[in-house]
Amino acid sequence: MAGSPRPSTTFTCVQRRVPHVPGLMEGKVAVVTGAGGGIGREIAIMMAGAGARVIVADIGASLTGEGGSASPAAQTKALIEQRGGQAEVCTESVAAWGSARKIIQAALDHYGRIDAVVNNAGILRDGIFHKMSEDDWLSVISVHLNGSFFVSRAAAEHYRKQESGSFVHITSTSGLIGNVGQANYAAAKLGITALSKSIALDMQRYNVRSNCLAPWAWSRMTSSIPTTTAEQKAAVEKLQKMTPDKNAPLAVFLSSDAAKDVTGQVFGTRMHEIYLFSSPRPIRIVHRAEGWTPESIAEHCIPAMKQAFMPLDTSEQAFNWDPPE
Repeated sequence: MAGSPRPSTTFTCVQRRVPHVPGLMEGKVAVVTGAGGGIGREIAIMMAGAGARVIVADIGASLTGEGGSASPAAQTKALIEQRGGQAEVCTESVAAWGSARKIIQAALDHYGRIDAVVNNAGILRDGIFHKMSEDDWLSVISVHLNGSFFVSRAAAEHYRKQESGSFVHITSTSGLIGNVGQANYAAAKLGITALSKSIALDMQRYNVRSNCLAPWAWSRMTSSIPTTTAEQKAAVEKLQKMTPDKNAPLAVFLSSDAAKDVTGQVFGTRMHEIYLFSSPRPIRIVHRAEGWTPESIAEHCIPAMKQAFMPLDTSEQAFNWDPPE
């Protein structure tokens, strides 16, 4: 009855054992490269929280690839264990065939199997194309593109035998769309998407999946963005709100059995947005029965196609809206 005094009630608290609810990656073993910080660390932590046993692979090098330390990987391992998860450290490099194989072997040695690989390790050597050195080119290609191939190739042998497994390769809008001063990085990242599609095609008969994720996040990899103009400062301020953990849920999903029907795709994560990228396909065709000459191409073909040309834009220009917070 409205206005009636609330009856006095005595509550008895009964402790109940909360039943274990398996996570999406319960029983699986995952390797996450570049997991000593940033996006890789957040993916490793969330994977462990979802039930996976994780190999935290990181050589602890600088942003440009120099030096090495076990501390970053050890810190990630400690964070996982503090949350009740299981993890081991591997400080081998992804950039060489032999050492990359040792990363996968670490999963076998510690946990007896391998179910998921996240190719996240990377370095930056930014510079305008006409000033880029041979070493800056080769170093970035070696870590990003070669590293993704070497680690994936090592895992593929075991995936084939067990007829299961997943790959998540970290790509970038620098390669998918474009960016200034990142010819090496962009080439490697776009190459990774082709590698991923090839893996998906070649290994679908073994129930092996391969997908890409293009993340947006403020991390060590983006902290080198210049802030000399007001526009650059504003862009960095927006990027700083995009914390690395925003990218982990999709990586965990793609590595789990919940994504058993998802392969050969390129996804992106930006704050609370998830998007799917298109792949290059013919968008306009011009036919000439008598064939083409350079002159007729200039007169007929290019004018017919020009309205469909892709703009010469950067990833920042293509993503010209603020993501909702």
